[in-house]
Amino acid sequence: MAISAELVKELREKTGVGFMECKSALQESNGDVEEAVTILRKRGLSSLAKKSGRETKDGLIGAYIHNGKIGVMVEVNCETDFVARNPDFQTLVKDIAMHIAASDPRFIRKEDVTENVLAKEREIYTEQARATGKPENVLEKIVEGRMSKYYAEACLLEQPFVKDPTLSVRDYIATYIQKIGENIQVRRFIRYKLGE
Repeated sequence: MAISAELVKELREKTGVGFMECKSALQESNGDVEEAVTILRKRGLSSLAKKSGRETKDGLIGAYIHNGKIGVMVEVNCETDFVARNPDFQTLVKDIAMHIAASDPRFIRKEDVTENVLAKEREIYTEQARATGKPENVLEKIVEGRMSKYYAEACLLEQPFVKDPTLSVRDYIATYIQKIGENIQVRRFIRYKLGE
């Protein structure tokens, strides 16, 4: 199948991946852009894994204030000061700060959730599941499903990204890692809401 330059351009704008990789993914997906995005994400995750071990000593602190009522400061790290000055990286930091203002995460990643919080949530979900009267062997699956939902609500990297809910924040950051070619990590954030 012949792949048009316009189709490749569309995929490049969506993913930030190089021309030849986009063309190859489009050929593999028979011109289906959404399927090509999935193919690229699958391919990209392996290269992202290599980058994720690299140290992030530079970066930016970004801020976002929404209507004078909610304020966020976030530290996003990268590997070099060159990338920290890159407009794409600066856009990413701003987008993450805006997302935190909108979605109010409590933790950055699943691993940051404390044992006390996990135990409390599991206890609540177990009691709710028991109240449904389902058999004991099904309860654990119900609790695990609810824990996954909890992570998607409470953990920044698991939340659906506000500008594109089809992507998690982790996947959104991954598109920038792919585009920029450096490891990127959210180190910390603080969110203020007027009156709280």
